[in-house]
Amino acid sequence: MRFGFALRSMGAAASSSVLREAAIQADQAGLDTIWVQDHVAIPPDDLEGSNGRYLDPLTTLAWLAAATERVHIGTAVLVIPYRPPLPTAKAVATVQELSEGRLELGVGVGWMDPEFSALGVDRHARGRITNETLTFIKEAFEAKDDVVQLNGQRFVFRPNPIRPRIWIGGGAPHALERTAKLGDGWMPMTDDPEKLAAPIRTLRARFEDLGRSEPEIAALGALGRRSKAEDLERLGALAELGVTEFIQGARYDDLDGFQRSFDPLTERIEAYRAQVESS
Repeated sequence: MRFGFALRSMGAAASSSVLREAAIQADQAGLDTIWVQDHVAIPPDDLEGSNGRYLDPLTTLAWLAAATERVHIGTAVLVIPYRPPLPTAKAVATVQELSEGRLELGVGVGWMDPEFSALGVDRHARGRITNETLTFIKEAFEAKDDVVQLNGQRFVFRPNPIRPRIWIGGGAPHALERTAKLGDGWMPMTDDPEKLAAPIRTLRARFEDLGRSEPEIAALGALGRRSKAEDLERLGALAELGVTEFIQGARYDDLDGFQRSFDPLTERIEAYRAQVESS
């Protein structure tokens, strides 16, 4: 199982000093991934937790790529309907190129009505827009001789590095079907084995129906709130279900707050890996 941390690219924690130090610690500790969130237009009556302050995710990841060496950097999740297909694909390819292949592209359809209104995007069309954009992104990265077509215009899509892994966020059934058709993995917003067992079985069966190999599954949760024994039991149950990555989430405003969530994670990782090796 791989392990990651969802850095807060929002609120007071979204400062250059906190983000940089947190990313460097994750990199040096040997974590596999770090992730950032996506909101673009928080209304004035919904400021709790962020004060309306959100950094652009792809710009933030490009900056974090320069501050780190080996850890993968990802969006959890990039809201696809908020952005037009070609500029999105170009930004994704740029971050993947400059990070030397370390980008993980987590995507979602979005849910916040005020953001769709601010962008002038029909919220009811978000599923269709997401599917069309993901289809274009995949076609662009896989194009023969890097030549693609959009709106009747052929053009060269470069840089064209190896396509980043695509994670589909959201719940069943739509996210599962989207994962099977357009994604490499599923990113549910829970680490509860009881809630994940049935949808994971459904997803694996759908992958098998399409002749695809086993899906990647990244569960978001919080280690350190229970005892170490309980956390290790949960990680074992998730691994048995087929979860391939655990992402630690936490609310924090500064480095001290980050540390209070990061330290239990690294302790659990060490204990879990020792347990796996000894079994």
